Amino acid sequence: MTKRIFITATNTDIGKTYTTLQLLDAYSAMGLRVGVYKPIETGVNGLPADGSILLKHAQALNPELKSLRVSDIVTLALPLPAAPYVANKGLKIDLTLFDKVLADIEKNCDIVLIEGAGGLMVPLDEKLIMIDLAKHFNATTLLVTHCRLGCINDTLLNLNLLQQHNIPHLWALNCRSSDEGFMQTSLPYFKNHFDPLYFLGHNTQALAQALLDKINSNNKEDTCAI
Repeated sequence: MTKRIFITATNTDIGKTYTTLQLLDAYSAMGLRVGVYKPIETGVNGLPADGSILLKHAQALNPELKSLRVSDIVTLALPLPAAPYVANKGLKIDLTLFDKVLADIEKNCDIVLIEGAGGLMVPLDEKLIMIDLAKHFNATTLLVTHCRLGCINDTLLNLNLLQQHNIPHLWALNCRSSDEGFMQTSLPYFKNHFDPLYFLGHNTQALAQALLDKINSNNKEDTCAI
């Protein structure tokens, strides 16, 4: 069965696409056939920018995806750069719309990275929010967080949400050169409360393996529960 990882973040512009690209490289280096899916992309004028980057990278690593077009990995491409609820004018989104698309991608993959849009609480329609996508796909979730002042609060709020929804997850920090003061203002808390810590660009391979271990562990638990 194809493994699934849902990649989300504490907000927009935190580094979901950067993270997805890094993990694609990591899993390909492990010998896995990688795939990628971006169910919803907003702010699209012409070809979906993120979807195009992701598909090109995945195809370079997995030639079995060469026949795919960007429209095959971005199901809803919406012009307005806003939450899907707003960009889609509040129309109901049927999550089963994504199932066949994902199944077609999975035919040629051992693992698929599914990139969300915005954060976990971003509204999709009147009833659904982004975290419902992670649950619908039955995917292990990776939360990407920033290293600016406020990252402790943002991280803990999102981890609490994932725990409340019983979604298997890990999290990682995406630190940028402009994130001043992190070592003094935030890292001491994280070091005292979380072990291990994963930093994208430094511990990506270890993070990739930890996500696989999480998936395999959850699969064993599901088997035992049957």
